[in-house]
Amino acid sequence: MTDKYRPLKNAFGRFATGIAVAACRNGDGDIRALTINSFTSVSLDPPLVLWCLENRASTYSSFMSADSYSVNVLRADQRAVSDYYAGYLPDPIKEDGFETWATGAPVLKDRLAAFDCKVVARHDAGDHVILVGEVARFDSKEGKPLVYFASNYYQGTE
Repeated sequence: MTDKYRPLKNAFGRFATGIAVAACRNGDGDIRALTINSFTSVSLDPPLVLWCLENRASTYSSFMSADSYSVNVLRADQRAVSDYYAGYLPDPIKEDGFETWATGAPVLKDRLAAFDCKVVARHDAGDHVILVGEVARFDSKEGKPLVYFASNYYQGTE
């Protein structure tokens, strides 16, 4: 089956993005997470960020009912982490790779940067929802980012 959106996806893919993992807790307290590349800062005062969640994502209902989430920016050497959370994960995720900060959202222990956010708005936008969060706590570390360009991980050597 051909993808009628492939030309548009190819054009969108010409904008290089960082890779992050968004995580929340579902109603049972289990961790739900997925790989994202639609993350951006919105405001410094108050500190706001946003990312976009596809309506068909397996984690959709968890993020739609969560009061908080984290966004965890991945390092260049964390491609396996990106690939893992890009897959469908029906079982609860193990707690040992996460810690808990101010909002109660799970935060990856191993990361380039993290943002612990309280949900302040959700906006329907086509086949996605935009989740806006106020940053309650954040950190950042030295390192190179994992980058995505033209539907592939990008090493910056081309």
